[in-house]
Order: sequence, then structure tokens, then C-alpha cells
Amino acid sequence: MSQAYRSFFGFTKEPFSSELKAQEILPTEAVLSVADRVEYTIRLGAMAMVTGEVGSGKSTALRFATSRLHPSEYRLLWITAGGGSILELYRQLAWELGTETSAFSRAALTRKIRQTILELVQGKKQKVVLLIDEASLLRLEVFAELHTLTQFDGDSKPLLPIILAGQNNLLDKLYWKTSLPLSSRIVARSHLKAVDRQGMADYLNHHLKIAGIDHGLFSEQAVTAIHQGSGGLFRKANHLARGALIAAAAEKCQQVSAEHVRLASTELI
Repeated sequence: MSQAYRSFFGFTKEPFSSELKAQEILPTEAVLSVADRVEYTIRLGAMAMVTGEVGSGKSTALRFATSRLHPSEYRLLWITAGGGSILELYRQLAWELGTETSAFSRAALTRKIRQTILELVQGKKQKVVLLIDEASLLRLEVFAELHTLTQFDGDSKPLLPIILAGQNNLLDKLYWKTSLPLSSRIVARSHLKAVDRQGMADYLNHHLKIAGIDHGLFSEQAVTAIHQGSGGLFRKANHLARGALIAAAAEKCQQVSAEHVRLASTELI
């Protein structure tokens, strides 16, 4: 689609982009709550869980939370999960650690990972944090064994805090009996809900300011339409808002209407 809408409205950058700097993330009560729980979990060397529907802002909240971790003091291992085996997850982790990944057995790879973590903690005085995004995709066999990575010195040293983030069914998987050794280590939980209409209005205005616009471009009816059309979820709201701006610019309208939002919705699934 044409980018003429950017010059029509005077945007200085792409509006409603997911490529936000940490300092540009809107620090809502929910985002701050995630950050507090992540910091608490890391301090204890335990585990936390962040859940929410697709597009509710889980990854964004975690980026905000982890932006508070100074890179010289913390080594953040950010993994996007898939539906593979525990061995595949360990190889991902080993790769993030920059260690050898050719070991064929879980036991050998586990030893390698633990050894590297100990070197980081004891040698370089860094605190290691494992964050697994899309954790709801993990197999049950992974949940059954993942806790073994955190066992150092007879499970007496909490050297590897883990943050699990995923859709709502992540909790269902952690309730399985085989997952209890892992879920019993969880000390903090956050659930990101869809925002209300006022929260959506604040979100839209915040993103307009990031893109160089200090006044509202969306009518009250348009805000309501975006809120209803997105179900209060940020990712879909981004698509609706940007599409509505394109529709408004095509008609040379300086304000976005509910009809422009409706037109934008026809492009989405």
C-alpha cells in the first residue's frame, strides 16, 4: 500500500510499528506489573509465567522488563519455543550461550549448559536469565524435564531464573502431573488482559506521539471502532489504526472516522 499517508498526516516515522525502543513502550499498569514480577523472580532465582492472548503485548511487556537489566551484569538468554524435543530446546540454549551444540545426548548437552552458566556466574560475575517466549508450544516432555537445568549443587543454588511466556493454554500444560517439578518453582504470575476503551485511547495517542503527532487523529467513534474491532488487543489495534489512517489519507480527511476503521477491517482476518 502507498506510504503517502505518512506525509499527508506529517508522521516522522512509521506509526503503530512493533519496532519500538524500550523507552517508547507505554508503561501501563499491566506492563509495570510484569516488570515487577520479573525482577522479583530474578532476584530469587526462581520461575515466573506471563500469559495472554495472541497480540496482548506479552513480548512487548517482557522487552520493557528486561530493558531494566544492565547488560554488563545480566546475560539474557531469549529463546522462542517451538514444538520440538527437549534436545532441540537444549541446542537452542547452548547456541545462545555460545557453547558447543554437537553433543547428541541430553545428559552431555545438559552438562555443557550447566558448566557454561557456572562460568558466567562464578567467572564473569554475571547473572543468567532464561526467557522462553511462546512457551505454550512446548511439548509436555519438555515441561517434565526443563527444571533439571536449574539444579546446581544439589538444587541448593538458584543460578538460572526462568521466565515462561505464552498463550493461555500454557497454564493448562503446567497443571499436568509431569509438569509439577517445574510449575512448583513458579513464584510469580502475570496475565495480560485485553484493554478497555480508555486504555485503547491512551495507547493510540501514545503511538501517535511516538510517530511525531501531538494531537488526536482518531474521532471518538473511530477509537470505539478500533477497540471493538481489535477486542482490546494491541497487535490487531495496530493494524486497524494504520489501515484506517491510510483510508483517511486516501480521502484527504484529516481525522479518522469509524468508517475508515471499517474499511481497514476488510483487509484483515
